[in-house]
Amino acid sequence: MRGRVVSKGIAEGEALVTKEAISFLAGVNPDTGKVVEYGHELEGKCVTGKVLVFAGGKGSTGGSWTILRMSDQKTAPAAMINVETEPIVAIGAILGKIPLVDKLNRNPTVFIKTGDHVKVDADRGRIEILRKALE
Repeated sequence: MRGRVVSKGIAEGEALVTKEAISFLAGVNPDTGKVVEYGHELEGKCVTGKVLVFAGGKGSTGGSWTILRMSDQKTAPAAMINVETEPIVAIGAILGKIPLVDKLNRNPTVFIKTGDHVKVDADRGRIEILRKALE
């Protein structure tokens, strides 16, 4: 898959996928990397070291600083893929040096499944599924 580069870098890891938007300020605990937003599809799941695939961000601009804090504390995702990135997530990924790609030629929340092993080449805007999750 190909998409738009938002934040450069290359990373790979296990995908964690949701069709929902994520608020990093109120929805993710920066100390643990766990999604804490009540009722969220990923509630209780840990984003640390994952390729986090989600619709986009939501919420306050403080989310950018939360992403940076997570990067500094080593609780951030290894990479992120969005349907469409908004400025909060974009700024956080750039400051935290987290590879981020969006506007793919296929909807990543449909094509990529939780548990797939995914490589994000955000230097060239390429996403590759290296290994599909066991069904």
